[in-house]
Amino acid sequence: MKNVAQATNNKNNLIDTKELFIKYKQTNDIEIRNILIENYMYIVDILSRKFINKGIEYEDIYQVGSLGLIYAIDRFDVEKGFEFSSFATPTIVGEIKKYFRDKGWSIRVPRRIQELSKKVNKAKIELQQKNQRPPKVIEIANYLGCSEEEVLEAMEASQGYNTTSLDITYDNDGGDKQVKFIDLMGDEDKNFSNIENEDFLNKFMKSLDEVQIKIMKDRFFENKTQSELAKELNVSQMTISRIEKKIVTKLRQEYEKI
Repeated sequence: MKNVAQATNNKNNLIDTKELFIKYKQTNDIEIRNILIENYMYIVDILSRKFINKGIEYEDIYQVGSLGLIYAIDRFDVEKGFEFSSFATPTIVGEIKKYFRDKGWSIRVPRRIQELSKKVNKAKIELQQKNQRPPKVIEIANYLGCSEEEVLEAMEASQGYNTTSLDITYDNDGGDKQVKFIDLMGDEDKNFSNIENEDFLNKFMKSLDEVQIKIMKDRFFENKTQSELAKELNVSQMTISRIEKKIVTKLRQEYEKI
């Protein structure tokens, strides 16, 4: 009888969750999304723990994983018949892997900037959850009670990369095999491959000016660094960073309209 009751409760939970996803898709009600986030934070915890003891604090990994969960909830379509946990896991793991790929302090960054960088990352997640869109620099600055320049400085500093061999190995949390660093690197977001890429990008690029088009092509298709572009355009690297962030924000907004 106990097993029957438990099975019934599980079935009811699945139905309730499905209804929540349907209502959220129809209304974009932030309260509903908050309930869904709370219901599935355990997935973030489980996946984040697989990456501990690899050079980055658990709290930072958990925050990045939380952002991945938000992205997954926003993109999930319950009508397609997938289990949400199966859909969300690659998105969360992908965000964590990209963080491992990008995070590092290869130069001597002041402690103040390192601490601010952590606060900025946390603020991004909280504001994304609150406003249902990527936050603007001024919103992050107001949220943290600092200047826009300080926020940009922290963002820029956090892009410092460590020079690390891709063949370096880590213990696999009790497993027999070791994991190579290259296996922790992020993959491309497979959701973007579902877009009619050429038509979408051509339409999007018509809304950009010449400088933005050059930065988008060189950064995302030619894999040029911000430093290389800054030299070519005779501007600061921070200027390139600002323009790039505007392009990404605008691209995300256009993508969400599809």
